[in-house]
Amino acid sequence: MYKQGRRHFAAHMTVFYVARRDGDGESAAGPRVGFTVGKVLGGAVVRNRIKRRLREAVRLHGPVAAAVDVVINPKKSMLTTPFEELRNEVGRAFEVIDSQRQEVGGKALVQKMPRSRTAGTKVK
Repeated sequence: MYKQGRRHFAAHMTVFYVARRDGDGESAAGPRVGFTVGKVLGGAVVRNRIKRRLREAVRLHGPVAAAVDVVINPKKSMLTTPFEELRNEVGRAFEVIDSQRQEVGGKALVQKMPRSRTAGTKVK
């Protein structure tokens, strides 16, 4: 996930995501979302509060059509962030994920023109 996937950086979290293939055992409809909240962020009560807030922000964002695995890694500043700002960051992250999915899906339809061999060569 961390090596093969892509990243989206936000003020209060880092979002890692990778497209899921059909052969992963489950149906490829919709995203799978996970959270990594390390001990460096605080004790169990604090970490669980962060996970509950993130879970609710993802739930309120609504369904995402992409078959993608998402891992959200929060930063310490998330504890004092207003919930509306957290919802906006989660929503923006899923918008970025969806736009990346559309770019990859549309790649076969829109191909770049190959560069000519003479471009960038020195003339003697």
